[in-house]
Amino acid sequence: MEFTAQDAAILERIMLWRRDVRHFRPDPVPEDVLARLRAAMDHAPSVGNARPWRVIRVEDPALRAAVRAEFTRCNHNAAASYEGEQAQAYGRLKLAGLDAAPVQLAVFTETDPEAGHRLGRATMELTLQQSTAMAIFALWLAARAENLGLGAVSILEPSVIERLFAVPAHWEFAGYLCLGHPAFMDDTPLLHRADWQQNAPTLWETR
Repeated sequence: MEFTAQDAAILERIMLWRRDVRHFRPDPVPEDVLARLRAAMDHAPSVGNARPWRVIRVEDPALRAAVRAEFTRCNHNAAASYEGEQAQAYGRLKLAGLDAAPVQLAVFTETDPEAGHRLGRATMELTLQQSTAMAIFALWLAARAENLGLGAVSILEPSVIERLFAVPAHWEFAGYLCLGHPAFMDDTPLLHRADWQQNAPTLWETR
């Protein structure tokens, strides 16, 4: 397959407009779209082809409420670690779309999968978690290409989420994803726009 300059430009646009979305419309996402997004994760690279990501689609209102409660607890603790103007700035940030996102996914990494036969991870076991991260990013880009937004909620205690979902002991929490139609489109990260942390170019060092 030989891609064109037009293909490269489209990919660049998708990546530019990929945002960590926290503001969602409650409109449902069609099941055929979700099927395509699920398939997008199938194309993600993984160490030894182990495919260690495990995804739970969270529909139970009680589970969703428990996740929101855990976010509130962790967010309160995080806010207490800042002082002065930075504490005020933190309080103004919207850091999760748990209130409105119609689709919510809990993602875990299988830390001792039989698949892959340990190829490529004997010396770097973190490649399993990296594989899961790449699967999430594949989902993220595919969602954006479907004119959807995705946001990752990281202000959660992993052990609490693992207990909440009663996952096997060798499943490690990787992230809680909110997915749906964004309330507005923006090509600028919210944290950059809010002046919390400015974007910076990637530096490649030569040695």
